[in-house]
Amino acid sequence: MSLVLPSELVVDRFLPTVRAMLATRLSERGMTQKEIAANLSVTQAAISKYVAGEANGDERFRNDPDTVATVDRLAEGLHNGEMDGYDALAELLALVQRLEDRGPICELHEEEMPELQGLGCDLCVRGLDTDVRIERDVLANVRSAARTLATIPGMAEYVPNVGTNVGMALPDAGDETDVAAIPGRIYSMSGRVEVPANPEFGASSHVSTALLAASTADPETRGAINIATDDSVLEAATALGYEPLEFDADYEDRGEHLSNRFEERGGVPRVAYHRGAFGIEPITFVFGATASDAAARVQELVDATAN
Repeated sequence: MSLVLPSELVVDRFLPTVRAMLATRLSERGMTQKEIAANLSVTQAAISKYVAGEANGDERFRNDPDTVATVDRLAEGLHNGEMDGYDALAELLALVQRLEDRGPICELHEEEMPELQGLGCDLCVRGLDTDVRIERDVLANVRSAARTLATIPGMAEYVPNVGTNVGMALPDAGDETDVAAIPGRIYSMSGRVEVPANPEFGASSHVSTALLAASTADPETRGAINIATDDSVLEAATALGYEPLEFDADYEDRGEHLSNRFEERGGVPRVAYHRGAFGIEPITFVFGATASDAAARVQELVDATAN
């Protein structure tokens, strides 16, 4: 595993780029290379390279609107004397904090440490507090569940036309931003299950609605997956003792309707389905304590249909 600190990226990639941008702008305003070198605390030889375009730095920062605006503001302030070194440092520190919060520095960090990708990492901003740990665990669980779905033999047959998704709610979830799912949904192509992206919070209103209704009725139910409604799957669920619950497809408030059906049942079933309606594809929801539990149950159902 690579271990790269964000501060290393600031020193190696961000600062040289910003210095090159500042040197160019200060030169355009008529400052001498000696004056620029004094302002930026680098050698005059380095300034010469910056101004000549021999050390342009990282395009990711050069093209970032926030970085460009900050550099322009610094150049103007340093040139006309309205800013001193303290002011410039404060501006740059504030910029670094913003770029670490899902900005270019964060992107670079994920590239250097692939282990961070898809985890919604915000260690630089919030630190490793309890909430971050929980969010990270939920995202990792959804990633694992999605990988499970992609490896189930025959799973592609049960991906509906609208796509499959897998979601997991945070404890005490209040709305869809508290539910992690796959952006763009999971789809089938040439008999394969394709997972297009890493999970994100608030990525699926469809699965979130069902999952929020389920987690409200039973806080221990925090994972859900939608698949195509298929009689063989429903028969397998019945044989496994899951007693599938049917609900109506054509209703205005899906969440309230599901909550009522769960209350009538006396709890959240492991499998709930509808037969579709005009313009609505038949869908089955498989629930679990976590997304991975729901994926394991889907695998159990799909395997049972093959026997």
